[in-house]
Formats: sequence, structure tokens, C-alpha cells
Amino acid sequence: MTKIRDVVMIGAGPSALSAAIYTTREEVDTVLYDKGVFGGLAAITDWIDNYPGFTDGIAGMKLAEQMQGQAERFGANIEFGDVSAIRDNGTTKTVVVDGEDVEAKAVLIATGSDYKKLGIPGEKEFYGRGVHYCATCDGAFYREKKLVVVGGGNSAIQEAIFLTRFTTHIDLLVRSSIKATEILQRDLQKFTDSGQITVHLETSTDEIVTEDNKVTAVKGTKAGQSVEFVADGVFVFVGLKPNTDFLKDSEIDLDEVGLVKTDGNLMTSVPGIFCSGDVRSGATMQIASAVGEGANAALNIREYIEDLDRQ
Repeated sequence: MTKIRDVVMIGAGPSALSAAIYTTREEVDTVLYDKGVFGGLAAITDWIDNYPGFTDGIAGMKLAEQMQGQAERFGANIEFGDVSAIRDNGTTKTVVVDGEDVEAKAVLIATGSDYKKLGIPGEKEFYGRGVHYCATCDGAFYREKKLVVVGGGNSAIQEAIFLTRFTTHIDLLVRSSIKATEILQRDLQKFTDSGQITVHLETSTDEIVTEDNKVTAVKGTKAGQSVEFVADGVFVFVGLKPNTDFLKDSEIDLDEVGLVKTDGNLMTSVPGIFCSGDVRSGATMQIASAVGEGANAALNIREYIEDLDRQ
């Protein structure tokens, strides 16, 4: 007979690992599948300075390893596996992993989101070492430094304004025109008037220049002419891409950008399938909140399974 797991967790980032710690401590049979790096985006972040409990900060990989080790200590089974589909069978769910069916009473979707990339030279090579996608995570590393911020939407403007508390100057590169709300544009005007931010409209970002293993400048094109901006770091805010491609043919409701919709118990539109972390619609995209959501989801999953077993 096919073994039915208590819960299958899709993803092995901070939210899923947190959830697994809680479920396994309650002796809920738990398996996690992830096709990439265990620890999610946290694991490939050079340094994390805003996670509670670490006075001097902690390397992203170290934090991820500690979370993974803790979950495994309580009995979580963490495996590499590419999930391509979820099917709802009523009292059970089928998760297709590397083409094979895995049966479970409940499922947690915690696949996270990935930052949209520019796809230019230097971006991938210097991720976390001069190229960043989170101002609150990494902005403090650039006190009294010059930065380039790429993007013209709400996130780009909000993050650029946030970064002014650390930097001496920001060049904001906008591919076409600023798409942020009028309120944010008025806020931005205060910083352009003071000279803290210089906005460059209709400016493409073509290459991140490095020297001696560090970022030194950004090359772009404006009005057909090559331009270059001196910078100690680059922050890219051109959107997030939720890791939900495998849900497109499912019955699970997604919002307009592809994030998973949930109710107050972190359950999706399909009973027994839950969601937490950065892939959830309304998430704050912070490790601490993803961990909290994972713990909350675990408690709801346990209650769901207990109710199911009583039927």
C-alpha cells in the first residue's frame, strides 16, 4: 500500500523549516521537498543583520544550516525534489515529485519568491557582494557610500528613500518613467530637491562594473548614449517572481501577480493545503515574519489533521 504522509512541505526555506520544527516536535510525520538550496533566499544571502537573537548578525548560509539541523533533529525528512503538481483527492492530497506521486493528509506550500533579475554582466557574480535586492537587509552595509538603485515602481522608490539614511548619494536608474504612486513620487521629490537622490529616466542598466573583486560602477544607456555611474553597491527593485508555476493548473487561487491567496488560518482555497512565507499573498518578505508564519501554519496543520483523523 502507498504510504500516506501526514504533511508534505514544498520548499525548504525559513518558513517551511520553522513549520517542520513545530510539526515534528508534535510527532507529525513531515517531509520537505526543495529543488534548490535548502534555506531558500536566506541561504544565498551573504549576511543577515536583522534576524532576532544574533547581536552581530549571522551569515545567511549559517542561519539556514542551523534551521535545517534543528528541523532534522526533531525528525523532519528534507529531500531534494522538484514538485510539478498538486492534486486534491478530498481527504488526501497528491504531490507530484520528480514525476512520482507522494500522498499526504495535508500540504504546506512555502516555495517563496525569487527576485526578478536584470540579466546583465556582474549581477549574478556579485549577488550579496555588491548587488542586492533588499534594502532593509543590506542597506546598513553602505554607510557613507554611493549607491545605484534600479527600478521605478513603488518598491524601488520606497527602498531608495530608505537607503538615504545610510548613503551619501543615490543614482536612481529608471528604464522608462516612474510608475510609483503620486504620494511616493511627492516623497521622492523631497530627496531629489535635497540632492540625496538623482533620478535618471529612460536609462537602461547594462553592466555592473567591478574591480579588485568589488563593485565600482554601473554602465547604462540614456538617449542612445553610454553613461556610467560610480557606485559602491547596486540595489535592484524590478519586482518579485513568485515560485508558483507548478500551481497554474491547480484549483488553488492565486492573486494578480501569482502569489497564493490564504484565509486567516493560512489555508488556501483548497482545504488541507496551506501556505506560508514569501509566496503567500500579503507576505512582508522578511525572514522573521516568514518564520512566524511557518510556526502558525504548523499549528493549523496539526489541528486540521487531528480533525481529519476524528472523522
